[in-house]
Amino acid sequence: MRKRETIRRTTAKEVAAAAGLSKWTVIRAFTPGSSITEESKRRVMEAAAALNYSPNLLARSLATNSTRQVAVFVDDFRNPQKLPFLETLTDRLQAAGLVAMLININNHFDHVHALLHADQRQVDAVILFGTAFRDETLTDRQLGNGMPPMFVLARDSQIDGVPAVVCDAELALRDIVNHLHERGYRRPGFMSGATALSTALRRRQHFTDFWAEKGVSEIELLSAEKYSAEAGAESVRNYLSQMAPADRIDVLMCENDILALGAIDEIRGRHGLRVPEDIAIVGFDNYELGGSSAYSLTTYEQPRHEMVEAIIGMIVGTIEAETVTLPGKLIIRGST
Repeated sequence: MRKRETIRRTTAKEVAAAAGLSKWTVIRAFTPGSSITEESKRRVMEAAAALNYSPNLLARSLATNSTRQVAVFVDDFRNPQKLPFLETLTDRLQAAGLVAMLININNHFDHVHALLHADQRQVDAVILFGTAFRDETLTDRQLGNGMPPMFVLARDSQIDGVPAVVCDAELALRDIVNHLHERGYRRPGFMSGATALSTALRRRQHFTDFWAEKGVSEIELLSAEKYSAEAGAESVRNYLSQMAPADRIDVLMCENDILALGAIDEIRGRHGLRVPEDIAIVGFDNYELGGSSAYSLTTYEQPRHEMVEAIIGMIVGTIEAETVTLPGKLIIRGST
């Protein structure tokens, strides 16, 4: 077998010689945030382009003790609303000179293994994106000291010292309940998803509290166990099969849009009921499909771009690393 020919890489020293500058000036030109004049940077970039030079990130990480990598833990790929968040997150990370390492948390790869995996690659930070991550994970004896800083995105942090960037759930649910009450609904229900994540989102608690303020203390609680349209449909199916029409709820708040879409399909399809005339439906997230004429779903939109900018600011140090709560926006459509 013929031996593969080795392609020689241009070095920073050669670029420096071509630009008439020092090697360290070349390194600074390719290091985000470094102090360098515009003229020097221009000369470096012109020389680098002429010599087809690209910096050796591995060598730079050894010299700077920074890999510019950020591990993103995700445990719920069934929820299609994750994709817009990941698209925005990876786009803004790359714009900041960082690169995302996506790590799937599942039945075979838990949080401890994920943290060890990320730490072995010396990532600069870990983003816990919607993951059911608990205090006790940090006390696992497999984990040593000096783990990378961690941040929680799109749900409350349940870990001391780990900040989060979240949509203001209290404001969101107050707006939703006020809207439903103004429309005349008085027999509300709430559908939650996975237990661990649902607790961290705190949407059910706020929903219950705000209805209690309006004199409605009985909330029908439905559980979907996981965030999928199929689970949402099954939860509604079980509920409707057990309740007489006169005793049913008149509005159902679903913890996210995917559950709501499944609920609407089930209500209209198998049971032949109307939305919102028989049962109104509200979601959360403003998933694109929910805005279509097929669903016209009332929902609450999280400030995705602002949330991502905030968490990147924490990672790069331009924002103080403490929990940030941002307001979203109620989107009223035909389902209520």
